[in-house]
Amino acid sequence: QVQLVESGGGLVQAGGSLRLSCAASGRYFSSHIMGWFRQAPGKDREFVAAISWNGGTTYYADSVKGRFTISRDHAKSTVDLEMNSLKPEDSAVYYCAVDITYHSDIYYLPSQIHEYEYWGQGTQVTVSS
Repeated sequence: QVQLVESGGGLVQAGGSLRLSCAASGRYFSSHIMGWFRQAPGKDREFVAAISWNGGTTYYADSVKGRFTISRDHAKSTVDLEMNSLKPEDSAVYYCAVDITYHSDIYYLPSQIHEYEYWGQGTQVTVSS
């Protein structure tokens, strides 16, 4: 089993920055893909970013590319999401998740909700205009 706990959310003005962190405990963190998703009120949960087990490969949604950066620290068992140039449309609850499925393509990073097996409880990000 794995437990994921997000932190770092809050209220920020448009153009500002926030850094989210996801602390993982359990057996899966160090060897599996991690991802960030978000869900705004009345909208479906959507993919934000993913990172390979060793941090060498990353993948971003077009809406955040160039503004957000995902990273991981194996020593701390954390995966972070650095968010810059924030926009009101980035407001949402942000979730981290882990994909424990083996993928033969070592560069494949999933972006679909059903591909991630464990989820955190989420942290709220609100960007004011």
